Amino acid sequence: FRTCTVQANLDFASEADMVAKFRTSLALQPIATALFANSPFVEGRPTGLVSSRADVWTDTDPDRTGMLDFVFEDGFGFETYARYALDVPMYFAKRGGRYVDLSGRSFRKFMAGELDELPGDRPTIKDWADHTTTIFPEVRLKQYLEMRGADSGPWGALCALPALWTGVLYDGAALAAAWDLCKGWTAEEHNALRGDVARRGMKAEVAGRTVQEISKDVLAIARSGLKARDRLSGGMVDETNYLAELDEIAESGVTRAERMLELYNGPWGGDAGRAFDDLAY
Repeated sequence: FRTCTVQANLDFASEADMVAKFRTSLALQPIATALFANSPFVEGRPTGLVSSRADVWTDTDPDRTGMLDFVFEDGFGFETYARYALDVPMYFAKRGGRYVDLSGRSFRKFMAGELDELPGDRPTIKDWADHTTTIFPEVRLKQYLEMRGADSGPWGALCALPALWTGVLYDGAALAAAWDLCKGWTAEEHNALRGDVARRGMKAEVAGRTVQEISKDVLAIARSGLKARDRLSGGMVDETNYLAELDEIAESGVTRAERMLELYNGPWGGDAGRAFDDLAY
């Protein structure tokens, strides 16, 4: 309840398409975290972070969060993810309108009817769907892929997020170019970057490059993908205009969080509550 995100859900056409999109979006999720960083306060005070929300998730139940190193391994597919989900400790099952506490129990044992709390009971597909919603990696696989790396923000950001990921993932050339940016990053670099962007935003680094530099490349790729998509509004404007919200951040290297801190240390006079008035929409 102390963090607020905005998410975008993206389709895939096949297992191979899912794998390509999952790997690319998971590797680049910390870049989105930096571009959308907007949570520098906790209880009205600066935390020293640009995304306190993202930082919280680096220290939350490693059994069900994180960068999922196995996604980048050979042979990854639907079965790999299902086996991973089977071994994530359970939270609950719903029976007769009530939640049955199954904290830490095994879904595999549930499938075998071996849970003491539900003797002989076996899960339905709804139980499986409920269970997979209790898994919180940076990208989550359901019947679509959930992009989970961004802080919530102003109205423009709500449009910018799906535009960013649609441009990167829904055009074959764009997807290939985006993968080229990050395919050489190691598991250690993925995990280090995830923590670093919460602290340093655009100044974070991976593989010898700053996140600001990479962000510019990602936005250029997203723009090319949206242009190729060629979806026009009634005013005959394509979807690239939704990226303008992010272009300024990438060009300046200054996150929304840092803009808020400037207000906090200036006109707001140390009152973070002013955000509720000045930034409401």
